[in-house]
Amino acid sequence: MESAPTPPGHDIDTARRRRRWLMFLLWTVLFGTAAISNILTSRIDADRYNVPYAMWHIVVNEISSPVISLLLLPFLLVACDRWPLHADTWRRHLPLYIAGSVAWCVLHIAGMDLLRLAAYHVGGDGYDPGNLGLQFIYEYLKDVRTFFYIVLLTHAVEWFGRQSKGEARLLVAPDDDVAPVEPIDRPERFLVRKLGRDFLVATGDIEWAQASGNYVNLRVRGRDYPLRSTLAALEARLDPSVFVRAHRSYLVQLTQVTSIEPLDAGEARLHMVDGTVLPCSRRYREALRAVAAGAEPAVARA
Repeated sequence: MESAPTPPGHDIDTARRRRRWLMFLLWTVLFGTAAISNILTSRIDADRYNVPYAMWHIVVNEISSPVISLLLLPFLLVACDRWPLHADTWRRHLPLYIAGSVAWCVLHIAGMDLLRLAAYHVGGDGYDPGNLGLQFIYEYLKDVRTFFYIVLLTHAVEWFGRQSKGEARLLVAPDDDVAPVEPIDRPERFLVRKLGRDFLVATGDIEWAQASGNYVNLRVRGRDYPLRSTLAALEARLDPSVFVRAHRSYLVQLTQVTSIEPLDAGEARLHMVDGTVLPCSRRYREALRAVAAGAEPAVARA
């Protein structure tokens, strides 16, 4: 019996999960070696300066921090996938990462102190974290570096992974000297090369397209397929009565728009069939409504 074909995007998700595991294992090694080094240097310093510090105190203090960091790490890796730092998104996403670094530090301190309190209690001793405000400042100066090292390295690995496996490219017209009958080629599908395999993405299946640096992410049934192109070049290849620009970063298929919600200052939100909400800028709002009014699919106004 023949096995069912692998659905498009399955290999993309599998590779992404592998990269997450790779990053988790890498940081486990880095955190682990740093903890061992800190334990040894703390023991040497305690002996050198005649500080009556029990070995188990040192182990608890140095192990608790990387343990909490590793527990928080999977959430940060998922966030890196959810909010990538591309050329056209980093300004919008950077504040999220700055806020995330503060949340990382707060959770890190809370978890670390709770682990130490529990361990010291079991050991028959008491743990005093000291002034929490000073502890936050001290820990944040260290945590913010670790946080953004993880973010930058994760995005670098993702970028090199995409480059090594190849990205999608627009189908090019045949190279001949005969002028085409139609001035504009409307392809029925796009060839997507991803992770060493070729996929055909049907034009009619594209729900919307989002600009992402030198690429355009094609959304098809909840999955993104990165296409090496500008959004303007892709728009020129598609039927303008079906695909309409809604924002400088978004191109939508009208059949996928269920309603247009007006906002202040002339902007709007587009509610899509799958529940996603996309921005619609003032510049494109009226043009989109005009095309929608002449199109067969009904696009409701909020």
